[in-house]
Amino acid sequence: MENDKEKNTAEFFERLKVELDNANTWPAEYLYKFIVPSVGDNVERVEKAFDRMGAVIKTTKSKTGKFTSVSVDVTMNSSDEVIGKYKEVSTIEGIVSL
Repeated sequence: MENDKEKNTAEFFERLKVELDNANTWPAEYLYKFIVPSVGDNVERVEKAFDRMGAVIKTTKSKTGKFTSVSVDVTMNSSDEVIGKYKEVSTIEGIVSL
C-alpha cells in the first residue's frame, strides 16, 4: 500500500501531465528550475541529468552560498519525458523543484 507522500506525488505528476499536454505541442521548450544545497556534487548531478540534450543551464549561488539555483532550458519530446527528469533528479537530497 502506498503512503500519503507517494499518493500525493503520483497525483501531482498526473495533474502536471495534463497541464503540460494542454499547454504544449511536443516537442517543446521547457524551463526547469531547481534549488539545491551547495554541497557535494548536487549541482553537477542536476547538470548531468540533462547532459547531451542541448540544454542551456544557468546556476546562481544564494547570497550565503548555502544553496544554488539551477535553471535548465531544454527541448523535451513529451510530458512523460518532462516528468521523468523531475523523478530522476528527485533523488538528490534537499532538491526543491520550482
